[in-house]
Amino acid sequence: MTAAGPDALTQVLALAMTGCAGLAGGLAVARDPGARRARMLMARPREEQWGPTAWAMVRELFDGRREWLCAPVAALLAVLGESVLPLLAGAVAVALVRRWLRRRADWDERERAADAVTALCGAVVGELRAGREPGQALLAATRTAGGELGAAESAVLAAARFGGDVPGALRQASAGPGLDGLAGMAACWRVAVNGGAGLAAGLARLEGALRGERRQREELRAQLAGAWSTVAVLALLPVLGLGMGAALGADPLGVLLHSPGGLTCLVAGGLLETAGLFWASRIVRSGEVP
Repeated sequence: MTAAGPDALTQVLALAMTGCAGLAGGLAVARDPGARRARMLMARPREEQWGPTAWAMVRELFDGRREWLCAPVAALLAVLGESVLPLLAGAVAVALVRRWLRRRADWDERERAADAVTALCGAVVGELRAGREPGQALLAATRTAGGELGAAESAVLAAARFGGDVPGALRQASAGPGLDGLAGMAACWRVAVNGGAGLAAGLARLEGALRGERRQREELRAQLAGAWSTVAVLALLPVLGLGMGAALGADPLGVLLHSPGGLTCLVAGGLLETAGLFWASRIVRSGEVP
């Protein structure tokens, strides 16, 4: 191999490491709700930037399979390092990223369900104040929920339409993810039926409480955005170190993948990196609990 070969590989490795660090740094900054909101307001739609056909192809290609973006990175490192270890690490990364994306999707589903319950309370209050009966008000409001009540929505509709146990159906539906507010709605309904209290007033107070919890979660998330960014930056420091070493003319992948000392450092560093990320994430997540 000529002298230009290692230099070219070194430059490619440095560019790859720098690109990965920049991408992850951008993802860390993107967690900030303010930055994301400003970008959504100022940037043009992607369909206008790329064209509808190109953007549709990209979205169709990576929709539901974003974890497989780890595979080309692992393949590039395997080629540059002339080892199969990056491929094994890439397979593990695909599984971990898939689990993380699934947890993010479940969290988003819970948020949408909680917002749907809050909107349902407000819609029922509006229908009651418009002069509808409680059952009719619940039927009219449930149609606007968009199916977010889960599998028990049909039971709620049947109970409201045919005069069944509406509080029981609401409590059964509250077992779904993010639907805890339906238990409070069931309690208000039962008190209004048995004690003669105003259902609209109770649901209005419940809606205010649910909106307050939503604002509290958003404030906590905004305050912890900086902490999450710090965790991401700390996780990128080893990658940045490898890129700097390659830019200075060293061969970090060759040392790490083809020498006993390098393999020992790689395993020890990977374990310490994993433990540190888990510990830092656990600390930050403990602050997300209201």
